[in-house]
Amino acid sequence: MPEQPPIALDDVSKAIIEQLQEDGRRSYAAIGKAVGLSEAAVRQRVQRLTDSGVMQIVAVTDPVQVGFKRQAMIGIKCTGDSYALSEELSAIDAIDYVVLTAGSFDVVVEVVCEDDEQLLQILNKQIRSLDGVISTETLVYLKLVKQQYNWGTR
Repeated sequence: MPEQPPIALDDVSKAIIEQLQEDGRRSYAAIGKAVGLSEAAVRQRVQRLTDSGVMQIVAVTDPVQVGFKRQAMIGIKCTGDSYALSEELSAIDAIDYVVLTAGSFDVVVEVVCEDDEQLLQILNKQIRSLDGVISTETLVYLKLVKQQYNWGTR
């Protein structure tokens, strides 16, 4: 699949994104005041940014606090089309992150599970059983020290 060129963002759109990264519940009126636009203009820009896929506005939870006590990063070595494999992996509900990589692994995924038993089932029944998977290496998270989404638009 060919890469799409990045969407050019002007300084105002970047400022809107940064406002929402600081507080996703911030009102359009407050954002407008901060960036020099009307509430309606901010609403239109936010709609364009979400419709185009530039950003999402979501609630981020702490997995442990909501019953998912096991998280892990899994490096996968494969043969054949790693893009096709990434599509199959993306269909697995417990996988929340899929990236094609260069280096020791062809694909890296992150899983969020209720417990070690669920992790084992995902590894054995859903990942290792896929055609083309040669091996996996699982990095179990012991403690999440930092996770943030406010890196701005640089």
